[in-house]
Amino acid sequence: MNAIDPDIPAQLAADLPRDDVVRILRTFEEDLGRLARELSAAAGAGEAEAYRRAAHSLAGAAAAVGAKRLEQAARIAMDRRDATEPRLLAARIAEEAAAALAELSRLADNLSGSG
Repeated sequence: MNAIDPDIPAQLAADLPRDDVVRILRTFEEDLGRLARELSAAAGAGEAEAYRRAAHSLAGAAAAVGAKRLEQAARIAMDRRDATEPRLLAARIAEEAAAALAELSRLADNLSGSG
């Protein structure tokens, strides 16, 4: 399974000019990276509310770009009933975010480099 559902960028590419798609993908790259860092910092500091807020924002951004595994992991972090140690889940989320970021970067590079 890919880190990014290819249907989402494909739909964007079908609906929007290439430059707009590249700009959207680059914006999501920045957002996902920032939110993953915020979540990790909150987990490390034991700040439960900041951790959940970052997870909520990250889940939304991940869903918008089709990063389904990242979205699922962030939704677990949002769930107050989940007993997973935040630092452990933050590490998993960081791995999923890295995979999604790498794929978003490749997609944007391919679009910006194509004819």
